[in-house]
Amino acid sequence: MKRFCLLFVFTLFVSAYSPAQSNEYKWKPLFGANLAEAAFNPEAWSEADGALTAAKDEAIWTTVEYENFELELDFKNDAGTNSGIVVYCTDVNDWIPNSVEIQIADDYYEKWTNSKPYERCGAIYGHLGPKQDKAVKKPGEWNHMRVKCTGQRISVILNGKKVTEMDMSKWTSGVTNPDGSEIPAWLPKPFAELPTKGYIGLQGKHGNATIRFRNIKIRDVK
Repeated sequence: MKRFCLLFVFTLFVSAYSPAQSNEYKWKPLFGANLAEAAFNPEAWSEADGALTAAKDEAIWTTVEYENFELELDFKNDAGTNSGIVVYCTDVNDWIPNSVEIQIADDYYEKWTNSKPYERCGAIYGHLGPKQDKAVKKPGEWNHMRVKCTGQRISVILNGKKVTEMDMSKWTSGVTNPDGSEIPAWLPKPFAELPTKGYIGLQGKHGNATIRFRNIKIRDVK
């Protein structure tokens, strides 16, 4: 009987950690090998020396929708960069009011130094500023960012520091944030009503400064 019980426990352990299940939660390239799983304009986006960059203000998108995931990447700003990571997008042709954007910006540039908290690097753009200013490195240096999205909860870790945590269910207004600040007029949909499944995108050259991305990967989370 003792031998049978040990065999039964071992069988359960093996099945619980079978390759089929563990593979489900492994990291994979967000856009596949050689951008095979990306939707983008090749005149706007290109890869060089292992980094992805854009020459135009156009986003690059996944070809499938995601929910409950962790996204990890490195990015490098130029002076004045204004870019972002877009999640939960339900309309790539009209993504601004139909998604959530995690802001990427050069916080050392005068325009962003004097900006609203929700416009700074690591913010949930238009809605929630980061807990810490200038967690981003100066232009020309690589930064590491991890974004975790599980249902209505979003967290952002920038260079090892958790800078932003959001519970979308608290954003019941499309005009005013819970802290009383005004939401930009072009973001009229309350986050509490937004779907928590959608395409993921990277914003291109927004303004005069470029942005570079590398090591872009994703995995499912429970």
